[in-house]
Amino acid sequence: MPLNSLIKFSMQRLYEARDEIEAQMLMDYLASSHIQANIQGSYLKGAAGELMANHFPSVWVMLNEDMPRAQELLAQFLQRPRQEAWVCEKCHSEVDAGFGICWNCGAAREI
Repeated sequence: MPLNSLIKFSMQRLYEARDEIEAQMLMDYLASSHIQANIQGSYLKGAAGELMANHFPSVWVMLNEDMPRAQELLAQFLQRPRQEAWVCEKCHSEVDAGFGICWNCGAAREI
């Protein structure tokens, strides 16, 4: 295989996420624009006793040619307003903003 073919497929780190959920959301956001990405370091918590505690998952872009567009999408992703968690009217449990149904009692979010 020619060397320039290998360089095309070398991964580049795009972003260090604060947790696995943010990393997955970013990877899904990139995938919606047909950019292949991968999450590295999401399983490091299992080795927490052996490693420093400041390891976070990173999102890596698979193709070099996608990196400029991925950086644009990252900027858009980071500028999106964060939704606040909501409190279920029925059982008063706190539910993450991305869910429309209460995890505790199954009641739908009232808007």
